Amino acid sequence: MPAPEGRSVKKKSFKAKSVFIKFRCSYFEKKLLKVKAKKCGLTLSEYIRKVALEEKIIERLTDEQIDMYKMLVHYHNSFKSIGNMYKKRNPNLTQKVHQLADEIKLHLNNFKK
Repeated sequence: MPAPEGRSVKKKSFKAKSVFIKFRCSYFEKKLLKVKAKKCGLTLSEYIRKVALEEKIIERLTDEQIDMYKMLVHYHNSFKSIGNMYKKRNPNLTQKVHQLADEIKLHLNNFKK
C-alpha cells in the first residue's frame, strides 16, 4: 500500500555531533568529572560540553531530597488548611499559621533553584 500524500514539507535531517575534541586530565580529575556528570544525569561528554559553553547545569535531586520536598508540600498545604479553618474564630492564630505556611513556601522555592 502506498504512503499517504499528506506531507509536502521535507523532514529536517538530524545533524549529529561529528567533531572530536581531546584534552588531557589526571585520573582523579576524570573520576571527579564522571561523578559530577552522573549527579546531573548527563553523560561525561554532555557535562563537559555544557561546562565549556557556560550553560546552566542543574543537579538531580536525590531520593532523600525528593522525600523532603514532598513532606514540605504536605506541611504547607496542611498549615494553609488549618489557618483557613480558624479564620473567623481566631484571626490572630490564622495569621500566624499562614505566616508559617509562607515560610515553608519560601523553602520550597529554594528547592527549585
